[in-house]
Amino acid sequence: MKLQLSALQEREFWDGAGIALPGYDVEKVYQRTKEEPVWVHFGIGNIFRSFLGRIADQMLAEGKTDRGLTCVETFDYDVVDQIYDPCENLGISVILNPDGTRDTQVLGCFAEALRADWRKKAAWSRLKEIFRSASLQMVSLTITEKGYALQDAEGHYFPSVLRDLENGPEQAGHAMTILTAMLLERYEHGGAAPIALVSMDNCSQNGKRLRDSILAVAQEWESRALVPADFVRWVSDEDKAAFPWTMIDKITPRPSLSIAEELSEKGLEDMQPVMTDKKTFIAPFVNAERPQYLVVEDHFPNGRPPLETGGVYLTDRETVNKAERMKVTACLNPIHTALCTYDCMLGYELFADGMSDPELKKLAHRIGYDEGLPVVPDPGILSPKAFLDEVIRERFPNPYLDDTSQRIATDISQMVGIRFGETIKAYVKRDGSACALKGIALAIAGWLRYLLALDDEGRPMELAPDPMIPQLQRMLSGIKFGAPEEAVRAGALKEILSNERIFGVNLYEAGIGSIIEAMFCEETAGPGAVRQTLRKYLS
Repeated sequence: MKLQLSALQEREFWDGAGIALPGYDVEKVYQRTKEEPVWVHFGIGNIFRSFLGRIADQMLAEGKTDRGLTCVETFDYDVVDQIYDPCENLGISVILNPDGTRDTQVLGCFAEALRADWRKKAAWSRLKEIFRSASLQMVSLTITEKGYALQDAEGHYFPSVLRDLENGPEQAGHAMTILTAMLLERYEHGGAAPIALVSMDNCSQNGKRLRDSILAVAQEWESRALVPADFVRWVSDEDKAAFPWTMIDKITPRPSLSIAEELSEKGLEDMQPVMTDKKTFIAPFVNAERPQYLVVEDHFPNGRPPLETGGVYLTDRETVNKAERMKVTACLNPIHTALCTYDCMLGYELFADGMSDPELKKLAHRIGYDEGLPVVPDPGILSPKAFLDEVIRERFPNPYLDDTSQRIATDISQMVGIRFGETIKAYVKRDGSACALKGIALAIAGWLRYLLALDDEGRPMELAPDPMIPQLQRMLSGIKFGAPEEAVRAGALKEILSNERIFGVNLYEAGIGSIIEAMFCEETAGPGAVRQTLRKYLS
């Protein structure tokens, strides 16, 4: 049986396979969505399908809406070609419970999938048509932190961005320039109906980050006389183009090969994951944990879908900011970021396995309970202590997630400032110095040690993809495994640790830079030094 629309009529097959079907007419949802789109999403990978897809599916099943999602890919067009198109936009969601049970269902909410490629005339025209629709209320994004970046660590525009700024809206290729080009289309041809642009990525103040990037593109285009000044003013008006802040949380590993085999054994064809040319690992199904949290600032000037019926918390910006800081800077992401590099160096492939390591478990507690919780704000709608308890006791140790530390380490250079910088700044503000943060210092030292691409025994190891690796490794090129002190004394780490573009703060001025240097030297002293250093500072 192929995962296609015609197969949904074979209920006996799906019942026998233990796979739930959509509780709505999928083809009607597709039609209505194409006629009057309401919700467009950029970045249509695994987290989008496992989380936002389930929210949309629930709203449709309960009759709260009759429109699904319009799916737009700005980076890896193979996702559309190899996954969405062959399955006629259907997807399978597999929830991995901590007791080993699974809940599997077909999602029929992905009504249309488009490549945001200006070189493909039909797709580009269709995307413009969607953005001209007065019915369109919100555009959400899960494009990872690097998708918002326009400049490198030295403040220069990335070459791809610079090309877009010079070539203008009709040849936009970066996610931020594509979105700005589509907003221009709405402004010029859609009656300038308001719209909400909703980042759902793990970035501190993600709405502000999205707005800053969009405005930067619009202003650069205006300076080149490629867009009118009135368009920049329209984008700047948050009653016309709103940028609500959000906090999103759901652990979504890459698709599991064992689940692919099980689905195949049940009779489903073509379930094997694919690795695209751009290294996206994706399949017709997505597997994820059950817990999920989405907190959204309720500012939608053109209305919004009934998100609260899908379990979304709708609240004010201050509460969202507190919830996001709770998760991203204290209770989840800093622990993920700290442990994943140590996992790789100590030989743990799965993150859950690393959580059983005595030293790494102590590091998780130190960063979360001892260093994060004392300065994290309480959002009120969620308890930071209860949230952290669930993370440490249930979510991270879940062996059935099959989540790899390599996946978590992807693009880590884009995350260290967000994950650790806010807590460092909070301690500087409270105490005058962050020198007490031994757990966070170990996390940053471990990241730098990881960049040497050597495990704890000094053997070569593969690093997860990260756009800044070449630049960072050049900075560390003088460091020798077994004898790092001379290069560190000569300033090999200073260019990184003093870079406010990376950490949001100069770590030497924060009182923690020299501590990180010392830890790094200890971890690079020779075979087994990573383990010895963890034991020393966590004893």
